[in-house]
Amino acid sequence: MSNGFFKVPKAVNEPVNSYAPGTQEHKDLIATYNKMFNEKVDIPFYIGSEEYRTGKTIDIHPPHDHQHCVGQYHTADKHHIELAVEEAAKARIKWAKTSWQDRAAIFLKAAELLAGPFRYKMNAATMIAQSKNVMQAEIDSACELIDFLRFNVEFMTEIYSNQPESAPGIWNRMEYRPLEGFVYAITPFNFTAIAGNLPAAPAMMGNVVIWKPARSQVYSANVIMELFKEAGLPDGVINMVTGNSSTITDVLLNHKDFAGVHFTGSTPVFDDFWKTIGENVKHYRSYPRIVGETGGKDFIWAHPSANAQEVATAISRGAFEYQGQKCSAASRAYLPKSLWNDIRESVIKDVNSFKMGSPADTGNFINAVIDDRAFKKLSGYLDQAKKDSDAEIIVGSGYDGSKGYFIEPTVIVTTNPQYETMCTELFGPIITVYVYEDAQWEEVLDLVDQTGEYALTGAIFSKDRYVIETATSKLENAAGNFYINDKPTGAVVGQQPFGGARGSGTNDKAGSVWNLLRWVSNRTLKETFVPPTNYRYPFLGE
Repeated sequence: MSNGFFKVPKAVNEPVNSYAPGTQEHKDLIATYNKMFNEKVDIPFYIGSEEYRTGKTIDIHPPHDHQHCVGQYHTADKHHIELAVEEAAKARIKWAKTSWQDRAAIFLKAAELLAGPFRYKMNAATMIAQSKNVMQAEIDSACELIDFLRFNVEFMTEIYSNQPESAPGIWNRMEYRPLEGFVYAITPFNFTAIAGNLPAAPAMMGNVVIWKPARSQVYSANVIMELFKEAGLPDGVINMVTGNSSTITDVLLNHKDFAGVHFTGSTPVFDDFWKTIGENVKHYRSYPRIVGETGGKDFIWAHPSANAQEVATAISRGAFEYQGQKCSAASRAYLPKSLWNDIRESVIKDVNSFKMGSPADTGNFINAVIDDRAFKKLSGYLDQAKKDSDAEIIVGSGYDGSKGYFIEPTVIVTTNPQYETMCTELFGPIITVYVYEDAQWEEVLDLVDQTGEYALTGAIFSKDRYVIETATSKLENAAGNFYINDKPTGAVVGQQPFGGARGSGTNDKAGSVWNLLRWVSNRTLKETFVPPTNYRYPFLGE
C-alpha cells in the first residue's frame, strides 16, 4: 500500500500456532501459564505517565478455580477520571500532530512484540482470567489482535491516500483529522483482541483515548498496556481506568470534550449511552461518534439438501467453543425433520466426547463461564427448561460451581419457535433447536428473520444454489456477518469485517477501513495558485 513516498508492510494474517502436545510451543506456553497462575500481580490503572494504586482493590480469580487469587487491581475515584480527561487533552497536543508514519510504526512494533516475546504471556493471561482453552486464546489474544494492529495500519494508509481530483490551476486535498476531544473505549471480557482494538483503532488515527476494560478482563488488559508501552506509545494517548462503571461513564459522557464512544457490550447499556449522549448533545464541542457492537441471538438454519454432518459440526463448534460466550456464538437452530436424527446423533456424540475443566489441561475443550452471575443465570435457564412441557434437553444440562463456574454444553429441543431460549440472549453453552417440516423451509426463513431484536451473525446450510440465493435474500437484514455452509463464528480480520445492525449495534465493521473512518473528521483544502483579480464573469460582458 503506497502513500506519498512511503510503503507500509503488506498486512497478512498471523499464522496460528497448533500447541500440539509435545511441541516446544506447548511446553513454553504451559510453563508461562503455570508461572503466572502461581504469582500475584498488583495492577494499577494508567493515567498520563503515572501508574495509580489507590489501595481500593478488587481480587482477580480464575473462573475455573474461583477460590484461587492471581492478583488484584486498583480502582479509580471520580477525580481520577477527571484527571484522565486532563491528561488526555495534554497528550492530544502532540499526538494529533504526530505523522501517520510514526503512529503506524508504534502499532506495527506492538504487533511484532505480540507475535514474539509477548505471545505466551498474553495467551496465558487470557487463559487464566477469561478461562479460554489454548486454541481459543491463541486465535483471539495473539492472532486476532496482531491482525487488528497490522491491518489497521494498512487501512489507515488507504484512507489517507484517498484524495480528490484537482482542476488546472487548483490543488485539492483531503485532510483526515483526529476528532476534537477524547474517545471513550469500553471493552468486554470475552475477547482480548477487542479489548486491544477498541482503544488502539482511534489512537492510530491520532485520537486520545480513555479506556475502561471489563472488570473480568483487567488481568489481560494490563498486559495490553504493557505491550503498548513497550512499543513506544506516548503517555496519555491511551489511559486505562478501572473502577465503578457508572462513575466513569457519568464523568466522561458529561464532559464537553467527549468526542466519541467505541463500545462492545450489552444492548441495554449501549442504549443508555445513546440516550445520555442525546440528552447532552448541546454541551459537546461536536456531535460525538457513536460506534457499538452489542448483543446477538445468532442462528444456524439448514435446508433439507444440507449435509447433516456439516451442520452437526457447525453446531458443536459454533455453539460451544469458548462456552458459547462469543458475540457470534450459535444459540438457536432451525433444522429440517428429514436431517434431524442424523444431526441429533452427531451432536450428542460430540458433546459427550467433550472434556471440561481447567485450560491448564489442553485436552479440555470446554472451560468455565466467566463469573458467578453468568453461572447463576445459565443454570436458571437450564432448571426452567427441565420443567417446561414445550422443551426437551437431549444432552447436557448439568452444572457445578463448587470449584469453577462449569456449565455443561446443552442442547434444548423445543416445539415452540418463540420459546424463551430461542429468543433471549444467553451468552453461554446452550443452543435451542426447532425442528421444522421440510416443506416449510421458506416459511421458516421468515421466522428466523423475525425472531428477536438482534442481527449479528447467522449461518445457512444447503447444497441447492437456488435455495442459497433465496435464503441470502430473505435474511438480508438478519445478520451483519452471514455464513454460507459454515458456522457463524470465527470472523478473520481483513477477510470478514465484523459487526451487526438492528439491536446488535451500529455495524461499523471492526477490522476494516469503515471502522477507522469513524475516528477522523475530514477537512477539505482547496489551494488556488493564481487567484482571480476581477469579480466580473464573461456572461456580464464588458
